[in-house]
Amino acid sequence: MLQNLSGKQALSIRLLLNKFTILLFLVSVNSVYAQIKPTPAAERINGLQKRKLLEDKSVLKNIAFRNIGPVQMNGRVVDIEANPNDPTEFYVAYASGGLWYTHTNGLSFTPIFDKEDAFTIGDVAVNWKTGTIWVGTGEVNSSRSSYSGIGVYKSNDNGKTWQYLGLPESQHIGKIVLHPTNDNIAWVAALGHLYSANKERGVYKTTDGGKTWKQTLYVDDNTGAVEMDINNQNPMELYATTWYRERRAYDWKESGKTSAIYKSTDGGDTWKPITLPGSGFATGDKLGRIGVAVFQKNPNIVYAVIDNNNLKPDTAKKKIDSTKYNLDDFKNITKENFATLNDKKLDSFLIRSGFDAKYRSASVKELVKNDKVKPTAVYEWLVADDGFQNAGIIGCEVYRSDDAGITWKKTNTKALTTFSTYGYYFAKLSVSATDENKVVVLGFDCIYSNDAGKTFKSTDKNNTHADWHACWMNPVRDGHWIAGNDGGCNITYDYGKHWFKVATIPVGQFYGIATDDAKPYNVYGGLQDNGTWFGSSKLNNGFSSDDDDDETEKEDGPDAYSWKAIGGGDGMQVQVDTRDNKTVYAGSQFGFYSRRNTDGGRGAGIHPMHELGEAKLRYNWQTPIWLSKHSQDVFYYGSNKFHRSLNKGEKLETLSGDLTNGKHEGKVPFGTLTTIVESPLKFGLIYVGSDDGNIQVTKDGGYNWSKINVQVKNVPQGLYVSRVTPSAYKESRVYATLNGYRNDNFIAYLFVSEDYGTTWIQLGNDLPAEPLNVIKEDPKKENIIYVGSDNGLYVSFDMGKSFMTIGNLPRVPVHDITVQQRDNELVVGTHGRSIFIAKLEAVQAAYEKAKQ
Repeated sequence: MLQNLSGKQALSIRLLLNKFTILLFLVSVNSVYAQIKPTPAAERINGLQKRKLLEDKSVLKNIAFRNIGPVQMNGRVVDIEANPNDPTEFYVAYASGGLWYTHTNGLSFTPIFDKEDAFTIGDVAVNWKTGTIWVGTGEVNSSRSSYSGIGVYKSNDNGKTWQYLGLPESQHIGKIVLHPTNDNIAWVAALGHLYSANKERGVYKTTDGGKTWKQTLYVDDNTGAVEMDINNQNPMELYATTWYRERRAYDWKESGKTSAIYKSTDGGDTWKPITLPGSGFATGDKLGRIGVAVFQKNPNIVYAVIDNNNLKPDTAKKKIDSTKYNLDDFKNITKENFATLNDKKLDSFLIRSGFDAKYRSASVKELVKNDKVKPTAVYEWLVADDGFQNAGIIGCEVYRSDDAGITWKKTNTKALTTFSTYGYYFAKLSVSATDENKVVVLGFDCIYSNDAGKTFKSTDKNNTHADWHACWMNPVRDGHWIAGNDGGCNITYDYGKHWFKVATIPVGQFYGIATDDAKPYNVYGGLQDNGTWFGSSKLNNGFSSDDDDDETEKEDGPDAYSWKAIGGGDGMQVQVDTRDNKTVYAGSQFGFYSRRNTDGGRGAGIHPMHELGEAKLRYNWQTPIWLSKHSQDVFYYGSNKFHRSLNKGEKLETLSGDLTNGKHEGKVPFGTLTTIVESPLKFGLIYVGSDDGNIQVTKDGGYNWSKINVQVKNVPQGLYVSRVTPSAYKESRVYATLNGYRNDNFIAYLFVSEDYGTTWIQLGNDLPAEPLNVIKEDPKKENIIYVGSDNGLYVSFDMGKSFMTIGNLPRVPVHDITVQQRDNELVVGTHGRSIFIAKLEAVQAAYEKAKQ
């Protein structure tokens, strides 16, 4: 038809058709994501009953798991509650490591929440007079690994037994406040779903000990309650902070105009905002998370800290260094101005910024001159795309009210840098019970003020860890703090001048693990905010899954303190060259890997970059890597493209185009590869998965790819591909797990294909509603497979048709599973309880018995 039109008319129609095609593509993409619906609470609760059935029918209840640590690098602490009359007795709550009790000032601990259906914790409240403990499940810090809970639990006997009190749709609970004299009255700050909107958020109140709840504060479907405090002298007076936040797999909005402080004067039955314009508190459309604390000696004094995402006023005089170029010099530069740049200064900038040697002043100017790249290409090549682009915001601010919240005044006289890019992760503070001038604010540092918040000083030391989330201040000795951060628990008795670390709890949060072939073999793993570590498989921390007395303490001999660090940042995936059992590939978030030797020495960096002028590569938080088992000089790496090195990670080649569905606008990298694995039976048969639902296969080492997405009835498209596992028993067989966590979809999605992914069959129909992270075959029995979920480990004796639980592991997220074939051992990497190991002979024997 177009051939009968004029050239101009034909061009116009082609342009219109192109726009229409793009529109259809966008509509189809949006419809894909719209299909992924949050799992209703009723289905999750029903899943608890399904799990109980799998426990009851299990023939593997007696399988013993041994925990090998590490313990010197703990996981993320979210709350601490200490006995004011005897502070050597306290509870430590971990984001995904459970609830632990000590009566020895941290010398030993006992886990007391391991057998409950929810393992992730947001807050704990304790009535020390009665021994009543309340636990709000679901971490509130809204990170990539903040697992959802199912509501509130309560114990009336110091944690020996628990009862479930409901609020399943709250999912993430920031605070529980107990009435000082009436055990039946409590308030809960419910933040609500992390990855979807819902109405069951705000403040809930019970007057019958948790049997029933009433929602007394609701703002909207994206604004929940994150913090609360009470006037203990007059418990009719309470404060609650609300927080607007929308997290999606591809975007993160951590602030809004509905973030505020509310006050109740009738015991939490009704609420009024007290930080409206004119109150003196921060205002604007980008108000983030808020913490609040009442000075109990004089409850008219109230402190608050806010993550203020409004932009700083541009009033400061910037000192310009005319001797060198800075990034902003290239942000809006024109072609004409680029040509006039000083060659020496431009070369210096390019070298300093890590550009390849082929990009120097002469070559880059030539590219710009000939319109091969835009003049702003240098700026675009360098700008990060990791979800932390909050440069120029106000960040941390501290406010004080002296009239019970009627008016507020900012206290800090200088800008506080304890958080300025990801304050949503903190924004908490504590005030002394006896001195109104002493305040602790938690952020990247733990900062302390003794002048009512005018000035602050960091208290961090070499034996503390960054990213603080909890601080209990002794009400009778306010220099005594028990505080928690991403590395565990620390204690000080002198206002943070000196700390000691509580390091006896195996609660590391592993993302990925690997083993070598040394004798005894070593286990390697990347931990959340704690780098990459390795330790012997024979280590013992005195804690096993079947211990009658689970109290932990340091014992003589090799133990979980013997782990060694080989990398920093957020540790991610690990690969080990088993030819020498010393060459390790490890790294940190967004794909910054290196090859290094465990004996020491300098590592070789591995991080492919796009060419100048090309679309930027996209890297997953946990960028996948794989070392070929057929030839261990061959190393694979996944951005949104597939990269290969034939020389141990050096000279990476980009062999594919974009293997995802493309870039999705937002502050979080999306459209990235999440898993890479090569068939153990055939060199060059490689599978990759992406965060937007793609599974692709190559049979020629990466040159040609075929999309083999799971197409099964009632399974939504676009789910995060958490693992693809080709079989060691049959070349054409491949397993896959899909994960809906980033959509608040908690269904267990497990599949198998017998034809290289051409067709898929769904497995695990009896699994509870728990997102799956990993699948692994047994090394000796083809029909045995293991899967790890956000709540535990499951085993199948019939290739996934039915499952059962195994051993007595806590209901912790299982992020990775590997098998050490020589020793016939199962190694389980958890995101909250470090590493467990079990011998597989008993599993395999039980399988043989079951066949009879």
